[in-house]
Amino acid sequence: MATQAKRRRVAGPVRGSDPDLDPVAGFLSWCRQVGLELSPKVRRRGPGRGRGRAGAAGAQASSDRPSPVQVTVSRQGTVAGYGMVARESVQPGELLFAVPRAALLSQHTCSIGGLLERERGALQSQSGWVPLLLALLHELQTPASLWSPYFALWPELGRLEHPMFWPEEERRQLLQGTGVPEAVEKDLANIRSEYYSIVLPFMEAHPDLFSPRVRSLDLYRQLVALVMAYSFQEPLEEEDDEKEPNSPLMVPAADILNHLANHNANLEYSPNCLRMVATKPIPKGHEIFNTYGQMANWQLIHMYGFAEPYPDNIDDTADIQMVTVREAALQGTKVEAERLLLLERWDFLCKLEMVGEEGAFVIGREEVLTEEELTTTLKVLCMSAEEFREFKDQDGWGDNKREEDSLTIKNIPKLKASWRQLLRDSVLLTLQTYATDLKSEQDLLSNKEVYTKLSWREQQALQVRFGQKMILNQLLELTS
Repeated sequence: MATQAKRRRVAGPVRGSDPDLDPVAGFLSWCRQVGLELSPKVRRRGPGRGRGRAGAAGAQASSDRPSPVQVTVSRQGTVAGYGMVARESVQPGELLFAVPRAALLSQHTCSIGGLLERERGALQSQSGWVPLLLALLHELQTPASLWSPYFALWPELGRLEHPMFWPEEERRQLLQGTGVPEAVEKDLANIRSEYYSIVLPFMEAHPDLFSPRVRSLDLYRQLVALVMAYSFQEPLEEEDDEKEPNSPLMVPAADILNHLANHNANLEYSPNCLRMVATKPIPKGHEIFNTYGQMANWQLIHMYGFAEPYPDNIDDTADIQMVTVREAALQGTKVEAERLLLLERWDFLCKLEMVGEEGAFVIGREEVLTEEELTTTLKVLCMSAEEFREFKDQDGWGDNKREEDSLTIKNIPKLKASWRQLLRDSVLLTLQTYATDLKSEQDLLSNKEVYTKLSWREQQALQVRFGQKMILNQLLELTS
């Protein structure tokens, strides 16, 4: 199970709170007031880290609303401070809690929802999160906010463990080769641009709604991380697939649950409420886990600040950058004519939208998630000149896929020798991007005394690196 950092109350700069008040008791009282039905079979436990996420997978539509079973909200018996634990055994299909839509915190339900709707055009952004973030900035500074007891259970904003808050040198040292530093750099640039071009001008235009103490890039960055880790995004109906995604929203109680790939509960959406329902038998005393979707460890640490220890995350993946495959192929060219022909093939793959300068081939433990893209790339880069001319004349169509060319993990040893060699060379180049090798990390993980002396960040980063390298080394074995 993932060992996550402690969850704390929101720090004072945004809003004050009485330190003598029990935040759990206050929250449970608030739940009763707003009609949030928390099962007597569940109890809540202490503070944890990043719970829901925008775009959380596994949500299902539902309209019925049975009575909830018994759960506990507490600090004891969970993997990460606050969480929920079964006080009695729970069966699949039983309702753990139901959150009425009026208790959700979103751009539509907040106290400035009307203004945000009228100014919707001016608040459009790449993330699509600006209206919710402005709602949070306003509600956090409002002592009489409906959601004040809910805010009391949030982590202390200054102690979030997302890599975006790590010193840059530490982030690069611990996560080099994983893809996380590059993702964080893009996040930070987008957050800064969004804040100064949209958010700050809006707050300055409405000084009666946003006090000077919330007009802060640091605070905005912290709230982005909070929304990244705690918010949910209601899925579109099948017939609405062409529409823009729904805006993220905060779901009290649902964001208490910790994540496991092998989860035992799932959030369902219905017209009147959101329902957390058990998906597996949950024995008495066991923690209740939601899922944030099928997420690799690098995504978990990037968005939530934690990773699942190896081998728990069955959804873990490793990336091979598309340009790395190009580099590996270029290494095999001997003369300029061969190099130019290979670059011509690469340009054709770009035309087919199979590759790109910033794309990656994604490899899971049991399957290649980008099978079509990687298969086509290996095929085109390994073709003879005559085969490529024919393939190009057909614009990449009309080539019958052979079963032996299927790029499943188990089928990799059956691939053509040239394909296996190019894939192997690409894996070797990818492994060179890490600062450490697999053996040194195996030694760290197998020595419990040494491992426990590592910092939280060192432990989480180690799990991310190790999981990726295990997948890549599996590929080495299969292509040998």
